[in-house]
Amino acid sequence: MPETKHITSLMPYASSSDFHRIFYEENDSLHRLSFLLTADREKAEQCFVSGFQESVNGSPVFKEWAHAWARRTIIQNAVRVINPRPVKEHAPSSFDSGGGTTLAVEQVETAAVLQLEPFERFVYVISVLERCSDLDCSVLLGCPGQDVIAANSRIRANRKATDFRLTGTVNGKTLNRASTGNLS
Repeated sequence: MPETKHITSLMPYASSSDFHRIFYEENDSLHRLSFLLTADREKAEQCFVSGFQESVNGSPVFKEWAHAWARRTIIQNAVRVINPRPVKEHAPSSFDSGGGTTLAVEQVETAAVLQLEPFERFVYVISVLERCSDLDCSVLLGCPGQDVIAANSRIRANRKATDFRLTGTVNGKTLNRASTGNLS
């Protein structure tokens, strides 16, 4: 009788040490993801630690998917901690990036994300920064896809308005105030 080969031999499962390595190597980006989602350092740390524990002790996942799985567990923990819900009324979202202060571009972008309402912040981080589809984003957030699409539209509209306010012209060159300082 021929020997049976298992698919798992072609795609081995990630081990506990694989997740230890991923969380060590991607420590900064995973902490940043936690913080951008929660907008709170203490809650971010809670999501990071829970995500690590669930990745190490959770269900087996293919080794090729381990990086994505680690990020997904952090997102899922942040959703549980913050419980972001779409605002049915179209409350104005702020994508303001610091006004007249001169900050490094990364600080300005972080501040702008943190000023978003929780649901829009989650949508922005998951769909734009993490590059998940609207469908995946709606599944992770436990909401209808049209809520994600509407939030993305509001974010884009507010971001365009903010980009317009942050852009100025000096000596015929277009400059971005966020990266060069205040032009006023």
